[in-house]
Amino acid sequence: MTVLGDGAGSTTRAATQPAARGRSTRACWHTNTGRRLTFGYLLLAPAALYVLLLVGIPFLFSLYLALSDASVGDQVSKFVGLGNFRAAWEMDTFRDALRNSIVFLVVAAIFKSVLGTSLAFLLLQNFKGKKLVRALVVIPFTLPITVSVLSWKWMYDSQFSVINWFLHKAGLIGGYGSESWPIWLGQPHLALLACIGVNVWRSFPFSAIVLLAGFTSVPTEVLDAARVDGCSFFQRFRHIVTPMIFPILIIGFLFDTVFTLSDLSVVYVLTQGGPGSATMILPMLAYQIGIQAGSLGRGSAIALMLVPLLFPALFLMLRNLKRRD
Repeated sequence: MTVLGDGAGSTTRAATQPAARGRSTRACWHTNTGRRLTFGYLLLAPAALYVLLLVGIPFLFSLYLALSDASVGDQVSKFVGLGNFRAAWEMDTFRDALRNSIVFLVVAAIFKSVLGTSLAFLLLQNFKGKKLVRALVVIPFTLPITVSVLSWKWMYDSQFSVINWFLHKAGLIGGYGSESWPIWLGQPHLALLACIGVNVWRSFPFSAIVLLAGFTSVPTEVLDAARVDGCSFFQRFRHIVTPMIFPILIIGFLFDTVFTLSDLSVVYVLTQGGPGSATMILPMLAYQIGIQAGSLGRGSAIALMLVPLLFPALFLMLRNLKRRD
């Protein structure tokens, strides 16, 4: 009799446990914490869906193409493993593009940092026409890429260059046709610098805006106290401002790195990778091989080579950010 009683009790408890869990779950969703979690997930859902549809799925499809021999002319593709990556690495043009991409990124980042920081400090000052200057600063960043780059292409023209005309009038270079007359888009040692200059001109207002947002978030009381203690401008910037706005700097730098490495439009409109391979970068090479030549597999493999360039920087920056937190 005792055994039967225990079995009945355990059966009753087992039957009531799911119902109890269901009631506790429903009660959890009706609490303030549950409602906040639900509301937070609803706010994150559009961003997560955006990343999944416009980033995740295209990335996986590019990975599928890179591991196959897909091309425009063939309807059926077969798996080739890492063959496309090995074939790309053996290309001399790919190595030139990889080197140019790294140089492009490093040089552009240095100039954007210097110009963006200087402009941000300038916009912090009080002067007449400050609002107008702030509006004019963002014009390079907001103009359509093709319009702005075509304007620069005219200014880089080998014969009618406004830059060369100004340098000639200043007595820095000779007349047209002389050895000192620079052909900005036709000489290999100048073409890449010309492309970098356009990229910096277009993007450094973004760096300035990010830094300006960070500077305005620093409490003035902290800066005033440091000034009273005798800290110089550079000491305040290094020991107070930079640590306080470091998360903003990291996010801005990551965005700028992605924008710079994937900047196809500037090189495409100005030089299309020439002369020779002097301005060839990885996005341009991937476009030429994958789209123009129709080799979708190898073009996707070259495009995915950007990931090893981005991942170490992303990992180190986020790790440093986590340590500071």
